[in-house]
Order: sequence, then structure tokens, then C-alpha cells
Amino acid sequence: MSFVLGVDGVQLEAIWIGEPAPRALVFLHEGLGSITQWRDTPAVLAAATARPALVYARQGYGHSTPVAVPRPLTYMHDEAARLPAVLAAAGVTDAVLVGHSDGASIALIAAAAGSAAVRGLVLVAPHVFVEDVSVASIAAAATAYTEGDLRARLANHHADVDGAFWGWNRAWRDPAFRAWNLEGLLHDVRVPTLVVQGDADAYGTRDQVDAIAAQLGGPYEIAIIEGAGHSPFRDKPEEVHPRIASFINRIRA
Repeated sequence: MSFVLGVDGVQLEAIWIGEPAPRALVFLHEGLGSITQWRDTPAVLAAATARPALVYARQGYGHSTPVAVPRPLTYMHDEAARLPAVLAAAGVTDAVLVGHSDGASIALIAAAAGSAAVRGLVLVAPHVFVEDVSVASIAAAATAYTEGDLRARLANHHADVDGAFWGWNRAWRDPAFRAWNLEGLLHDVRVPTLVVQGDADAYGTRDQVDAIAAQLGGPYEIAIIEGAGHSPFRDKPEEVHPRIASFINRIRA
């Protein structure tokens, strides 16, 4: 079911997979993501966990309200601060957040803030600090966008494709963004957490996973997916989907 969430004066494109309910999976996409780029992952996990899935496009993505570029370097914190209002507008009071890349970092920030609605986290390719490999890959993405076919491919998913791309790309490439770091809030994350990382991820290394595992304040599990890149749920769905579903099904309400 497609609908629009009105939050903080902006319109957010959203869908429910399954009947809307207070107890739900909530999907937070990557820095260039959208509803459609999750492919069948929300539907597969909704069916496997008997929980409906709320999937939405953050401001500046998909067909949600555009954003002004350049985005502030605090944009992930800003989105985490908005998340409780998104959940409230959708009627979700018991959420497992499934976040990918930027979405995973946003999920961590939101959980650390202590939202009562957040009962668990699935973090796919999360970032808690900036690595050289991340910046190099993001710089390469800019070349692919201006000189290759990346812009045309992303235009299939975003109404304002330039705003979506440059809002993300310029923030990560800003020298001041090198100081961005979430490690200081990890001890405040107390909910059950699953970290999923591809061992061939061009945007982050195992160091991200190790930092999270060393500092989380609650129980956690780690799944390293051999041969998977930055989107393990697309690269190895036959391995990743059951692993995530098993974790979610062991979270008690």
C-alpha cells in the first residue's frame, strides 16, 4: 500500500507491505537509496517474520520532498531526530529498524537516543567513522555520476536525482566530515543488534564491525558475508535474508 507521510512539513513517500500495525519492521535506505532499491528484501522479511514492513524514502530521495544542497554535515543526526515523528505518523510503536549504510548509521543514532519504539536493530554495512576507503569510493562514484551511466540509473529511483546524489556525495567528501564519528554513542545502544557486513564492501571495512562490537551497550550478533559487497541483501539474498529473519524472530516483544 503506497501512501504519503507528512512529517515536519515535508512529504515522505512510503509503502506498507502487509497490513499496517504498531509492531513492524522499518526500513532505512542507504545514502543513494530509495524504496525501490530494497527490491524484494522488505517483502521477504515481512513474510518470514510475520511483521508488516514500513518502507519510506527520506527527504531528498525517491519521490519525497527534495532537499537543499549542500546538505548539512549533521544530516544523519537530523534524520535520526526525525525518525520518532515518522514512526508516530505511521502508528508504529514497536519497531525493528533495518538500516543499510547511511540508514544503518541513522538507526544507531536513533537507538542511542533511547526511543521506546525501537526494539531491535539490523545494521547492514553500517558506518560509525570515516575511512579512507569510503572517501575514495565516494569520489569514484562522483566520476561515475558525471562521466558514466550512474546518473541515468539513479534517475529511475529519484525524482530529484541531482539533489539525492550530490547531497550525499558532497557531504562525505567535505574535509570537515572526516571528524564524523558515532563511537561515543554506541554504549547507549541497548537493544538487540545484528550487524551484517560483506567482506568485499568497497565502502567500509571490518574495522566498522569491530568498533561496533567492542562498544555496543547491548547484545549483538555479527554476520560476515563472504563475497558480498556493500549490499549483501542484494548480492547474497539466499544467505542474508534467512540470517536476518532468524535474528528478528528471536527478538521478544
